[in-house]
Amino acid sequence: MSLYGSMVTAISGLTAQSRALGHVADNVANSQTTGYKRVDTSFEDYVTNSTQRLHESGSVVARPDYTNSLQGSIAQSDNTLALAISGQGFFAVAQPAGTDAQGATEFSKSTLYTRAGDFGLNNEGYLVNNQGYYLKGWPANAAGTLNRTDLTTLRIDQSVFDPVATGSVGLSANLPADAATGTAVTSQVQIYDALGRQHAVSLNYTKGTGDAWQLAVSIPGTTPPTPVGTIDLNFGAGAGVPPGTLGSFSGATGLTGSGGGAGDPAQVGFSIDFGQGPQNISLDLGSFGSSQGLTQFSGTEYEVGSLTQNGIPRGSFSSVSIKENGDVAVNYDNGQSRTVARVPIVSFADPDRLQRADGQAFLATVESGEPLAADINNNGAGKLVTSALESSNVDIASEFSKLILAQRAYTANTKIVTTTDQMLQDTINMTR
Repeated sequence: MSLYGSMVTAISGLTAQSRALGHVADNVANSQTTGYKRVDTSFEDYVTNSTQRLHESGSVVARPDYTNSLQGSIAQSDNTLALAISGQGFFAVAQPAGTDAQGATEFSKSTLYTRAGDFGLNNEGYLVNNQGYYLKGWPANAAGTLNRTDLTTLRIDQSVFDPVATGSVGLSANLPADAATGTAVTSQVQIYDALGRQHAVSLNYTKGTGDAWQLAVSIPGTTPPTPVGTIDLNFGAGAGVPPGTLGSFSGATGLTGSGGGAGDPAQVGFSIDFGQGPQNISLDLGSFGSSQGLTQFSGTEYEVGSLTQNGIPRGSFSSVSIKENGDVAVNYDNGQSRTVARVPIVSFADPDRLQRADGQAFLATVESGEPLAADINNNGAGKLVTSALESSNVDIASEFSKLILAQRAYTANTKIVTTTDQMLQDTINMTR
């Protein structure tokens, strides 16, 4: 029995070392594969019968020892959509399962998890990595509010950015207190109508008596410019506020001025029709009694600090970017951007117990625990590194050491097989 047992044990050793060699080969072959997690080997001894007086030879088996939680090195990438996780967690991804009647991609109901963040836009606008897995995340509505109830595949809308008509103009400037009565100065602001077309509006100031100025709003381009309306601006002590600050409005024609005391908003409202109906615009001049906004201090020149408006022209799709907090932003050629989704990081209680779909994608199991999707760097999730990729966690030097050990152990087991065979042959020859 001992001779036959030694033969069986040696053959199990050959099988185990063969599997260990296969793990090494798989690791070395994928040493340059993005996000690959190496497989180590754990050997287990099977004993058939062992007492204080007797030990019968058993066998050995090789079990895979997964290293899903061991991070590979992170390197910068030229791909602006490339992502790497520093710390624990995975990206949630989906696998395509065909197309529907309209030719749109359909996806498997199972969610997979990967560290391979070499994502890019495909021809349908999906974020897909080089292994063909589609990135999932929390979608955002038009206001940028996230829907955290479910993870969905992220598809980037590459349509235009709709124009936004100007509704507010902000002005910070100083009218020259030393100017002579009748002095006229002008500011011009570009605003947008509902179709995204740009129009010029002139803000014309004329020095009155004392600390008063008249503001006339007009539309240039015609001779004379088309008037919109006028309003008187009253500054200083005569208006009950500190010198040089705006105190009140009066004498409005075609314009409306806000009321209130010191600290209240100082706003002038007017309406212009550019062909799409009346467009109401508010001119924000700061606050009453404040040196922020429109003032009248010493000087002979009209000085504009800032002149802004909130209208936006039509914009065409330019690019997609992913921020370090996971927000996916669509950028337009009008300088605007819009957050359309957020990429969470999914964590597990025991990531080494995930089931491999392949070397770069995994499925959740009972042993791994339930997936927990969280914001970046929250609830144990790692940080997100943009424009970067995580390399394989394979150490070539270590793998070659394992290779040598497996080879030596395999050779030793073959020696036992040949020796046992010879001994069995000698036993058979005893009967001759």
